[in-house]
Amino acid sequence: MLFNSFDFGFFLVIVYGLYWGIGSRHRITQNILLLCASYVFYGLWDWRFLVLLAASSLVDFGAGYFLQRSNTLWKRRAWLGGSILWNLGVLITFKYFHFFLSEFYTLFSMNVPEGDFTIWTVLIPVGLSFYTFQTLGYTLDVYRRRQEASSNLLEFLCFVSFFPQLVAGPIERARKLLPQFQQSRSFQVSQQKEGLRQILWGLIKKILIADTLGVAVTTIFEQPEAYGSISLMYAAVLFSFQMYGDFSGYTDIAIGTAKLFGFRLSKNFNLPYLAKSITEFWQRWHITLTRWFTENVYASLVRYRKNLNYWSTMPALLVTMTLIGFWHGANWTFICFGIFNGIILIFERIPLQHHRTVSGWLSKQNRLFSLIYFFTITSISSIFFRATSISDVWIILERIASFTMNDQFSTIIGWKLMVLPVMIIAELFFRNNAYPMQEFERWLPKPARWLVYYVLIFLLVRYAAPQEAFIYFQF
Repeated sequence: MLFNSFDFGFFLVIVYGLYWGIGSRHRITQNILLLCASYVFYGLWDWRFLVLLAASSLVDFGAGYFLQRSNTLWKRRAWLGGSILWNLGVLITFKYFHFFLSEFYTLFSMNVPEGDFTIWTVLIPVGLSFYTFQTLGYTLDVYRRRQEASSNLLEFLCFVSFFPQLVAGPIERARKLLPQFQQSRSFQVSQQKEGLRQILWGLIKKILIADTLGVAVTTIFEQPEAYGSISLMYAAVLFSFQMYGDFSGYTDIAIGTAKLFGFRLSKNFNLPYLAKSITEFWQRWHITLTRWFTENVYASLVRYRKNLNYWSTMPALLVTMTLIGFWHGANWTFICFGIFNGIILIFERIPLQHHRTVSGWLSKQNRLFSLIYFFTITSISSIFFRATSISDVWIILERIASFTMNDQFSTIIGWKLMVLPVMIIAELFFRNNAYPMQEFERWLPKPARWLVYYVLIFLLVRYAAPQEAFIYFQF
């Protein structure tokens, strides 16, 4: 069930009506409804994986329960190890098994038996990486005594499966989201309006921006050998904006939907393309994932080093970014994506004079200079991310570097490209807000507001491309 589908709209209206019909005085009943709705939402993707979702929830609920009550170090480590083994085992089994098997056969020059293990190429539970990291993060926080273990199974199940952010984040900390299931949620008109506006803005970014740009991007990336340097560079830049429109659009819909039920989710994007360096970019892009890896991987790798300096943190940074790349998918393109970003981050951390780094120096430079630097790096990075294979990556980079000019500049999406600068201008102008339409009531009278809403809804219905799944659903 896609967020940009009428099916989800119908589903949301039913759950919303039942939820507030129950009333805020019956919090437990509301939680039961949310849990049932979340399991229905997930089950409509593939009902078989509901067992896996429930099992992951129960394993980490039990691990947290016993971690809280264990006082000896070896017992606590045993329960934590069990949680890590389960979560990573599930990820490896369903997401990376086929990749490792294929590489094993390739390494020893063996032919992959035809028909063997093909099930693993299609049976990848949607949102597996997101809810697995969310539950594992909970266990790690309980182990480090940053989080009290939940003693209420219903609330914990709701925390893991909350349908607005179940399949593509944000990856929430238990200490932020779990308490919201433990307290009553009151109906607030202002919060409902805010949620609906943010959903509308997310749909605009997904349908009018991401899906439109995706037409050109897919056409060019599927046959890179048929296009020249300009078209390939054009597609790489467009893909950066397609990714932003797609993923931040999903996040806006998720946050807006959560607001309709009285919940607050974490901000996952902070105008990443205003960054002057890749270091700053990763502080603004997919914030909850970067935070998860920083706290649970990078910090663990550098925790026991006696002297923290550039040379001692460099390997930890490279390992962390490589794992972030691999988190996105079982393909060498994602691994190289992570390694490439790790190398750039290492470069930007090179210490300069006056206790400054390269990234600090970049932050002081002219906006045009930083813009050229930033989009050059992100465009190369997006080629690794979007290409279907490493061989395609080399084809694209080679054709760009050789200035191949044997094709016309692609105008495959024509005048529809005009919606991109409209989105950019809107987000720049309202950059101090959570989203551009947040304060409509303050600066637009009611007739003008409703005119804007009707026009935007008309554009969504009139110019919507065929429904496309959100890119991050595959992760």
